[in-house]
Amino acid sequence: MGRADLAALTEDALVSLTNRGLYKRAAKEVAGGSGPTIASDGDVVRGTFPDGVVCLLPPGGLQAAECSCGAAGACRHVVAVVLAYQASSSSSSSSDSPDPIQPWSPGDFSDSDLEALLGKRAFTVAKRRLAAGYLACVHIATDEDPVPWVELPNCSVRFLVPRDLAYARSDARDDREAIALAVWAWRAWAERADQLGDRHFAVGGSDTESAPETTPAADPLRSAVDLAADIFLTGVANLGAGFTPRLARVQRDLAAAGLRWPLLAAEALADQLTAHAERGARHRPELVADLLAELVARSRAAGSPLGQPRSRVLGTEEAAEVALRRLRLTALGCRVRAVGDDRRVLVFLADPAAGVVLTLESRYPGPVTGPELATRRLTGTTVGALAGGNVITETAHRRADRRLRLTVNRVARTTVSPSNGAWDHLPAALLFRDLDVLTAERDRLPPRLIRPRVEAEDVRVIEVAEVTDLGYHPGGQHLTATVRAPAGGTATLIAEYRPEVPAALDALAEALGRQPRYLSATVRRGRGGLLLTPIAVVAADRVIVPDLAPGDGTEDLTAASPTTSDPLTEALQTALALLAEIAHRGAHHLPPTFPTRLEAVARALHTAGLTRGADDLRTLIRTLAPAPGQAAFDAWADAAIRLITTAECR
Repeated sequence: MGRADLAALTEDALVSLTNRGLYKRAAKEVAGGSGPTIASDGDVVRGTFPDGVVCLLPPGGLQAAECSCGAAGACRHVVAVVLAYQASSSSSSSSDSPDPIQPWSPGDFSDSDLEALLGKRAFTVAKRRLAAGYLACVHIATDEDPVPWVELPNCSVRFLVPRDLAYARSDARDDREAIALAVWAWRAWAERADQLGDRHFAVGGSDTESAPETTPAADPLRSAVDLAADIFLTGVANLGAGFTPRLARVQRDLAAAGLRWPLLAAEALADQLTAHAERGARHRPELVADLLAELVARSRAAGSPLGQPRSRVLGTEEAAEVALRRLRLTALGCRVRAVGDDRRVLVFLADPAAGVVLTLESRYPGPVTGPELATRRLTGTTVGALAGGNVITETAHRRADRRLRLTVNRVARTTVSPSNGAWDHLPAALLFRDLDVLTAERDRLPPRLIRPRVEAEDVRVIEVAEVTDLGYHPGGQHLTATVRAPAGGTATLIAEYRPEVPAALDALAEALGRQPRYLSATVRRGRGGLLLTPIAVVAADRVIVPDLAPGDGTEDLTAASPTTSDPLTEALQTALALLAEIAHRGAHHLPPTFPTRLEAVARALHTAGLTRGADDLRTLIRTLAPAPGQAAFDAWADAAIRLITTAECR
């Protein structure tokens, strides 16, 4: 009787179940003729090696293998027996036509199958987690990635062999519960696939999850929205010292309630208010308006029975942490941000096996620049080495917001080696050779204002065929370019000058002018297409991280050609700027002529075809007089949310 499970194991599956070193050594032995002799005893495959080592592979996955070499866990003999068995099976059946692959779903596994694999105790624990509810994202098999898999809040599960639960593999060190959660997620997906735009959804839990007013989380969220309303009415320019302790109290309450995404928005708002008070260059009125609208949008979406799960809108499941197996990670660069007088470094790490991007964060005191941060220590190496290298770690713990924590101990290690930018091994979920496909993926997502505040969520790698229209805009202090992918589609690259990384634009312009192969970037919609905020560029077999580049930013950059915006873009930008001006001045402090300006913008929106946006502005005009209050803030939020989302979806 043939072993379909062994025949179905691909190179990637074997590497996932063991490691690449074992696979390469076993493949070399089999190809060189020093592999095992294969025999079958019923369902048990026996491999006998020239040196007398005997390895038995009974059904039940590679963990059930028995090898006389005495190695703990999987060894090269196990991999060699699988490869030799596949070779012997293919040669003996070469004259037969292969059976067509039948469609299947991981949701087909029964609870009895799960209990048999997990054991009664672990199965009971998993059932409790199902009753509590959790988020999941399913990824169906494709030609590029034929393995179906599920992303859970803090790990991923891949079903490596069709219809065989023994080959379900999670990157969590203890994967039994995760496998059950992944199967249940697939069942839930099958029941509601026609209702979902993107594949993130809630599994299990209470049917009343979407009614936050019955939960303790409602009060902190309401307080945050009330604070946003008072900022709108008073104006950022007129805020007194009394707002600082109130905002701090709102942040504490959001943190205590576990509302991570509103908390991060409140923290960003606090940073903007501090920057304004200190006359800092990082203050942007448009960002303040965006944050105020986000707090309202999350509050409204969390209270709706439709759309995104409440836990995904508010980030209520983001604290869980799980220990991971041995990881091989590919660094995609890093981003440096000013946080007050300190610096925040966020390193992006692709996990090819899980098909996700993870982050490693560290903060450094003082107003240091990117070049100085490149030499600072992080997890036993330097920031520069880590941001542009390949990482192997046995000490990783992953949080639900995709942040990693690497522990330092004498038993398990983390090693970093230089990378030449060979990113072609990244899976199709991360590496895009067709920007039209990436655009379609972004179109399926919910609006940005209610998506998770996970910076890694929007990071992708783009294979670059051509870079054109590269130029610097002195007025806006930003660099732009058009990026074309080899299989089709274009995107606009935008990189803004930031004083904490003085040479970033110089390094980016040089890298983009050297026929780059790949580009890692944060991806979003806007301006009628895809917008890329670059993180790293691969050119001339090097990973170039602009934020860490040496220099003082004094290089002369080629000026960009003048551009003209279309009427729709101009109307949207003018409307958003005017809404931001209201929040900056304060609704109580607007000049008498302001409604006239709003009416002019409303007419422009109507002419451009955005009639509902125009109606929102006219409603706002009516609520601003004679004494603006809560109704004015609600009308402002309606207009801001609609126009921000419209600008994103163009």
